Amino acid sequence: MRRNVDITTVAGLSLGLLGVFGSFLWEGGNLGGILLGPAMLIVFIGTFAAAMIGTSLKSFLKIGKLLKIAFTPPVFALEEAIQTIVRFSTIARRDGLLALEKELDGVSNSFMRKILRFAIDGTEPDVLRELAETEVRYVGERHTTGAMLFQKMGGYSPTMGIIGTVMGLIATLAAAGSDPDVLIRHIGSAFVATLWGVFMANLVWLPIADKLRHIHAEEYLFMDLIVEGILSIQAGEIPSVIKAKLYSMLPEEQQAPDAR
Repeated sequence: MRRNVDITTVAGLSLGLLGVFGSFLWEGGNLGGILLGPAMLIVFIGTFAAAMIGTSLKSFLKIGKLLKIAFTPPVFALEEAIQTIVRFSTIARRDGLLALEKELDGVSNSFMRKILRFAIDGTEPDVLRELAETEVRYVGERHTTGAMLFQKMGGYSPTMGIIGTVMGLIATLAAAGSDPDVLIRHIGSAFVATLWGVFMANLVWLPIADKLRHIHAEEYLFMDLIVEGILSIQAGEIPSVIKAKLYSMLPEEQQAPDAR
């Protein structure tokens, strides 16, 4: 399946970085004042540690793969799938369902190939739908697990930021001397952990969780469309009816003019 860099994810993250750190610099801030190793260590390591405790190692190690999906999501070519299904329905109406067997090798999508194979083999429609819905359900559960991991990290991150700030304030007050300027500067540094905790939660972890849910919704529609199309072929519906039915499943702006 094709993958493209998701412009909205990259642009959104870039705008967020520009808005947060750009405004900080505009107000006279110094990046060196917020790029503090101890504060960032508490937030990042603490968040990852909490995520590891709250899930399995196998699920946690998928973070890199999930980030790749968020930034380079698969392309679900809905209209291409509709055209393929309509073409298959034309062949099936003319030459019979078994004639589609020679088309299987040219089907790149594994889910479509599998469901079409079941249909060609004579699987009962109810059984075929049940098999397809089972696979769709388990795909959804896997996606939900990935999104929930980032959702939880979005909850842990601000808390780790607060822990880092409290630790920084304790260390600052414990070492307070007679110079108030030094004390004020150290107090300011202590709040950097809260900044990073809230920043990562609201601009990285939680948005990625939402992005993964959005990708799942797109894949669910794609898989549902394939199931309905192949079941319609199996039922012997005419190609024009199948085309209209499948286009009606798409958002209005994607529907063909003659299918609305």
